[in-house]
Amino acid sequence: MNADASAADTGAEARPEGTGTGRLVLLTTSHRVAPGLLSFPAWQILRAADRVLCADPDHPQLPYLREAGIEVETAAVPAARDLVDYCVPGDRTAVVLTSADGESALTDGLARLAGSGRETMPDLELLPGSYDLPGARLLDLVQVMDQIRATCPWSGIRTHRDLAKYGIEEAYELVEAIEEGDREALREELGDVLLQVVFHARIAQDDPDEPFSLDDVAGGIVEKLIHRHPHVFGEAEAATPEDVRAHWLRMKAEEKQRDSVTDGIPLAQPGLALAAKLSFRVRTAGLDVAPPAGEGIGYELLALAIRAETEGVDPETALRAAARAYRDAVLAAEGGAGA
Repeated sequence: MNADASAADTGAEARPEGTGTGRLVLLTTSHRVAPGLLSFPAWQILRAADRVLCADPDHPQLPYLREAGIEVETAAVPAARDLVDYCVPGDRTAVVLTSADGESALTDGLARLAGSGRETMPDLELLPGSYDLPGARLLDLVQVMDQIRATCPWSGIRTHRDLAKYGIEEAYELVEAIEEGDREALREELGDVLLQVVFHARIAQDDPDEPFSLDDVAGGIVEKLIHRHPHVFGEAEAATPEDVRAHWLRMKAEEKQRDSVTDGIPLAQPGLALAAKLSFRVRTAGLDVAPPAGEGIGYELLALAIRAETEGVDPETALRAAARAYRDAVLAAEGGAGA
């Protein structure tokens, strides 16, 4: 029996007794869901089963099953032949609570018996006892990062400052994947950026004076998103993207209470992006500040960046697009010269 078979759906409801061939159920659970939180069909079949087996004596579900009065055999799971012989003659139900690694020997044996065409088989079912919620794999990432931080000689001694350059590199690689339209690269680069967030949060957890965790990071951004979207989570209205932007800017201003519109602008960002950000802040604040007069290409680029931002064009993105076109022209020229 293949663990991925569509037979998984057949466990959704308890079947009537007396079908004559018995029932063998493989019950799966997710380590990403708190133990004891099983589906109603799972509890039904566990209570009704004639025999419940689990090869892992440390399975996290066992204390909760025992608390519910369900007796579980924790010796090695019998072979497929033995379980078939148990279920079929007496029309009995056996439930196997699968381990984290699955029960490949049992499922392979059941597949061979069923495929022979010479065996009377019990009803074979794969019943999910718990399902992962969206985002559940993030728990795996946190767990893996914990293990790496505790045991890896390199990762275990990294600091925020050590990782700063990687955050910049990964952000640029993400932007490149977006601009190139490469979906596979986009997925990978998003993962690399996410790693930076989780790694920094794990380092912060070890701080002796002001520790915080990934939960604190996530909680902070959740609160910020809710506060800045009163049209989604409150009673405010926003019919257009411009309305949403106005809400966002107003809420952000209330939160930051800045002394200057330039507060919070990272001066280390690329020059065109920096100029555009300054221009945006000045424009949205309603200030009338003329660009400084000066000689040289820097002042000319500043004027171009302000003009681009005013016209709704991101100068950094526009320049990168032009630079890529220039690169393609270089490649074409090199190909022509080579030919």
